[in-house]
Amino acid sequence: MIRRATGDDIPAITQLVRSLARYERLESECTTTEDDLRTHLFGPRPYAEVFLAEEKGRVIGFASFFHNFSTFLGRPGLYLEDLYVLPQERGRGWGKALFVAVARVALERGCGRFEWQVLHWNEPAITFYQSLGADIIEQWRVFRMTGIRLRDLAEIPAAAPA
Repeated sequence: MIRRATGDDIPAITQLVRSLARYERLESECTTTEDDLRTHLFGPRPYAEVFLAEEKGRVIGFASFFHNFSTFLGRPGLYLEDLYVLPQERGRGWGKALFVAVARVALERGCGRFEWQVLHWNEPAITFYQSLGADIIEQWRVFRMTGIRLRDLAEIPAAAPA
């Protein structure tokens, strides 16, 4: 079954996030804690939502997503941050079920876009998304700023141009 996560699911979500980080070869970048997830998923100002795939009381996959906004469309969008199913549970339709659940939320909320990113080497994911009708947007590049670089940028005095 696909269901919305609750605060009681934090340990399972944390384990799945760490498993995803291993799969994506990004363990060194995964610093999340149960407290982080509790605060930012279920605290006073939730920043994202999570659906879980559960079978016989065991959580086997998740999808995390949040809203963005398109000024070009003048409408909200939905961004899929993560979609992950445990390796031993793949090929049974859980990924598709999670993906469809998030797509339904996008439609219910009047979103003009449903977007996500895929690592360039993750051919199984690329094939999966294309099989569902997704387009690869080749002309865009992702930029990111974290840690000390983000802090340094934020500390630049915000003066109007002369």
